[in-house]
Amino acid sequence: MPIISITSPSYILIFMILMSSKLISISLSQDFHCPTGIPKYSVPVFKEDIDLMQFSENLEFLEAEYFLWATHGYGLDIVAPELVIGGPPPIGVHKANLDPFTKDIITEFALQEVGHLRALKSKVGGFPRPLMDLSAKNFAKLFDEAFGYKLEPPFDPYRDSLNFVLSCYALPYTALVGYVGTNPLIKGYETKRLLAGLLGAESGQDAMIRMYLYQRASKVVYPYKHTVAEFTIHISNLRNRLAMCGTKDEGLFVPWQLGAENRTATNILSADVNSLSQWRTPAEILRIVYNTGNEHVRGGFFPHGANGSIARRLLKL
Repeated sequence: MPIISITSPSYILIFMILMSSKLISISLSQDFHCPTGIPKYSVPVFKEDIDLMQFSENLEFLEAEYFLWATHGYGLDIVAPELVIGGPPPIGVHKANLDPFTKDIITEFALQEVGHLRALKSKVGGFPRPLMDLSAKNFAKLFDEAFGYKLEPPFDPYRDSLNFVLSCYALPYTALVGYVGTNPLIKGYETKRLLAGLLGAESGQDAMIRMYLYQRASKVVYPYKHTVAEFTIHISNLRNRLAMCGTKDEGLFVPWQLGAENRTATNILSADVNSLSQWRTPAEILRIVYNTGNEHVRGGFFPHGANGSIARRLLKL
């Protein structure tokens, strides 16, 4: 059998053919099996994207601290102190009386919110954690306004699992509609990918919370005379009143004219006439979380106002 020298033209030709086929295989693998999804000609993060995406950190801080404290009895200062950037700890928050099933759900949500904050800060930078009021007294005030009279005894979100999930009813959904509203304004491919990932997770959390409550829709919330479904309707109506931009929030039941394809009164997922997620602007969201109906007047969950360029600019107007 003839021996081919490694310097011979035949060997070099064979070597080049093998290498080219290997490169083609790698290229095909990268292009068709595991594509990067990165556009050929684009900018990862536009300057205009930063303020819009940073605004959402206020809600991620709110969710992270509330969920962590409820399940662990401590928050970001213990779990991820590098993310708070010197911001003050929340007011009035403490561990909730949760059953094991509910605790498992909220624990996962809590850790997801930590990841959301880390992802946001890595892509668009961050700001110090804003001061947040997560006290039972603040939630009681919110629920009194939702019902239009003072509940007796005052609503306490930390009392039991059902009360806590009812209090959570507002949180992921507010973030969800905020991300939907931000979506068309984002230009960079990295910020688009970040927003889509956050929107997917927040939507999942909202769906879990609504399904949890839907399973208990007819249950009367002790010691009040209102059912779980009534609670969701009153809370949604309050948010619509505060935001002042029409009906973008709905409880677990709606008139059939507002249900999916006008054929159902059940409303497990809140959506518009075409069953698409609703959207809100930063101003609408601030009107809700400040519980003032005015994006220029701080209060509610953010007694000193939310942080970031958009929120601070609106406070000064």
